[in-house]
Amino acid sequence: MRHLVRPLIATDLPGLLAVQRACYGEAYIESAAVVARRAASPAQCSLVLERAGQPCAYLAAYDSVADHVTPLHGDFEASDAPDTLYLHDLAVLPALAGQGLAQALLAPVWRDAVARGLTRSALVAVQGSKRYWERHGYRVHALRDEMQQQRLAAYGNDAAYMLRTLA
Repeated sequence: MRHLVRPLIATDLPGLLAVQRACYGEAYIESAAVVARRAASPAQCSLVLERAGQPCAYLAAYDSVADHVTPLHGDFEASDAPDTLYLHDLAVLPALAGQGLAQALLAPVWRDAVARGLTRSALVAVQGSKRYWERHGYRVHALRDEMQQQRLAAYGNDAAYMLRTLA
């Protein structure tokens, strides 16, 4: 079945929240208000993948700086001098896993980030996803700033801050 990858828009919110609920445990479910504020951020470059007019995967991302962790349940924090594409959340409906939908979202956002002059991508790996992200070129990166370490800790004991060089 064909899919369409496109920028996230405000009317995607109900579908995005449905995908989120299908993919995450309660601790990682972010409120409609938080997701709406992120979608309205001028720094966001989030994408939705839809099939038959319905969101079935999404990538919440924005232009940020390295060594900066977006707070869980917090807003995207725009930077005056972004150098890093921050991937906050990538979710694919479990019934569609393994069909390349994540890559269909990642490839264009990485390409567009390079075109905007960003040199890195960062994320917080959660729920045992570190190996998945390593396969995509991300490596664990130690955070030195105490506030950023605290933000990372809020994601759970297995959370890892990871960076990838963009080509």
